[in-house]
Amino acid sequence: MTSPETPIKRADARRNREKLLVAAVELFATVGTDVSLDAVAKRACVGIGTLYRHFPTREALVEAAYRAEVTHLCEAADELLATHPPDVALAEWMERFVAYATAKKGMKGALQSVAAGSDLWGETRRQIVAAIAQLLDAGVAAGTLRSDVNADDVWRAMGSVWSVDSEDQIRTLLRLLMDGLRHTSG
Repeated sequence: MTSPETPIKRADARRNREKLLVAAVELFATVGTDVSLDAVAKRACVGIGTLYRHFPTREALVEAAYRAEVTHLCEAADELLATHPPDVALAEWMERFVAYATAKKGMKGALQSVAAGSDLWGETRRQIVAAIAQLLDAGVAAGTLRSDVNADDVWRAMGSVWSVDSEDQIRTLLRLLMDGLRHTSG
């Protein structure tokens, strides 16, 4: 089995694994994790044998897809800070969070069984909170974001997205949060 920490040496194998993860996330978000693995392989333009070489079980694919989404979301903090002012970077990061939230909702049932008995939720929460902290710290240093909140506060405020089903509603909630974060305390 290929774990997130196992290096894949061949470039084509890395590309195929990434294509499978992208296809899985897209299908999990729209169809759910009950989608056939053959559909995932076809979406990725690879054979079913390639899927099973990378992910011997549905659970392995679900976990890897979820971890990949968290990694992409967290890595976006650096990318966005390199190209935007911190408050804009945080707003853009929250937009990417919408895609993450949509994918996670599609994987919810399967993720609960995968995460049972592991620290998956705690580990990924720490990664996300660290990305939020990085963005907030940059905004505070630039004077564009409030200094009286921390990453845990923002993460808890973002928790409201799990109670709505519409991406438009999620975007509205996150825009409201950003408006509040941009107002500095006086």
